[in-house]
Amino acid sequence: VQLQASGGGLVQAGGSLRLSCASSRRTSSSNGMGWFRRAPGKEREFVVAVDWNGIRTTYADSVKGRFTISRDRAGNTVYLQMNNLRPEDTAVYYCAASRTSVGGTSERGYQYWGHGTQVTVSS
Repeated sequence: VQLQASGGGLVQAGGSLRLSCASSRRTSSSNGMGWFRRAPGKEREFVVAVDWNGIRTTYADSVKGRFTISRDRAGNTVYLQMNNLRPEDTAVYYCAASRTSVGGTSERGYQYWGHGTQVTVSS
């Protein structure tokens, strides 16, 4: 499975962006998906995960109420809608796919990774 993240860019604080993650093949009913991010000088951290059918989601506390993950069951794409962005959201965002139905909040739960897309939020 190859993943391609897109949709990053430069936005002012309070603005919105929508990230997309396209898979090289249809993500099956066994694939949980997730988004992680790495801010400058920091370790990569969990942002949000969605289970195989798009029903169960888990969010990092820092993004709850501002970010929304969804997946297109008709195709190969997972989306991350990011609203009310803050300068501390500045990071490279990575999408990831798990071989299991729920990838969870740890990087170890994901076996396939995209190259990342840069999100920069100016104050």
